[in-house]
Amino acid sequence: MNSGHGQHYLLVIGFLALVAVVAPIQAISELRHGETPQAVSLFTRVPTVASLRAYEKDLEAESVVQQAVRPPMQYLRYLAFGDTGEQALVGRQGWWFYRPDARYLFERCPDKPADKTGPQAAFRAIVAFRDQLAERGINLLVVPVPGKPSIYPDMLTSRAEACDPRVRRHTARLLADLTAAGVQTADLFDAFAQVRSTARSPDDDRWYLARDTHWTNDGARLAAEAVARKLRSLGWVPPGTVGYDLQPAVVDRSGDVLRMLRCPPVEALFGPEQVECGRVIRRDDGKPYRDDPAASVLVLGDSFLRIYEHDEPGSAGFIAHLARDLRQPLASIVNDGGASTLVRETLARKHDLLAGKKLVVWEFVERDIRFGMQGWQDVPLPGPPTASGLP
Repeated sequence: MNSGHGQHYLLVIGFLALVAVVAPIQAISELRHGETPQAVSLFTRVPTVASLRAYEKDLEAESVVQQAVRPPMQYLRYLAFGDTGEQALVGRQGWWFYRPDARYLFERCPDKPADKTGPQAAFRAIVAFRDQLAERGINLLVVPVPGKPSIYPDMLTSRAEACDPRVRRHTARLLADLTAAGVQTADLFDAFAQVRSTARSPDDDRWYLARDTHWTNDGARLAAEAVARKLRSLGWVPPGTVGYDLQPAVVDRSGDVLRMLRCPPVEALFGPEQVECGRVIRRDDGKPYRDDPAASVLVLGDSFLRIYEHDEPGSAGFIAHLARDLRQPLASIVNDGGASTLVRETLARKHDLLAGKKLVVWEFVERDIRFGMQGWQDVPLPGPPTASGLP
């Protein structure tokens, strides 16, 4: 039996099981409520991926057995067709990618002056934020984090090379425009391209997680080192006096892209990825790194700041490693998926956090240039303090 016939029979068996087991349960529930059984629609559709997915969506919204039905249906589609849902793309050598990351790179990016998304909208919001901070005597460093496909396009398709610069034209354009406008940026792409080009083995080339959108702990540390070098070159951060050491820790991560399927049977096909981490520990008291709201440096960003910092093992993410490199604690605001607008809205509500700040480091993943939550809204900060120190 060839694989095509095998997939067909598997699909038919799954379809019949859906009709024979799930549909009656749902129909009984619907009839009790005086409704037309939803399963009737199954007999008007050809059993294809599209029709089963449409029926599954109906179940998600209405079915009393949705929680029990969805995982085996997703598992069936994965086995029969390699279907990974709407959010995931399967790359090479076991790598999975978040579909919006790839769409941002490979699709045309709508970019009209009136848009709230795209390079022009991001440029306007960043320049406006830079100007608002400057009124308070605060510098701004902008740090777009490369999405995983920017650094590993070769794991998405064999037609791309490692860190192929052609795939990041939207981000490169924004960085060039910001530089021309006098906004200081840190281009992490170059840092990752350098280490990938010198990797001697696959084990030396793991800067992002295989089935997750985020970087490994080594990737977070590499990014922090690159940002610290940029800040030292600008002379914006005087050398600190706090010593930090690294404490080894190991965590297991199943991968957020894999979890987006919400299908434990598929997740069970892949073991968790073991990640070696370095927890940042204060040398003077042996305690794990903690933010200091009164610090002179404020870091804003998304889940690339949260991972390893607020997640396990804790005090091991980008923020802690940047503090270690700068030899001083930092303050931070972190919002998963909300670095384009929501972190600035939080800052506007908690503007007292800007007291005593000399620098803001603003991190966001590059896909937010097009797909940022709430786009790139205008977020006015409260006016700068007057000479008397009062608002």
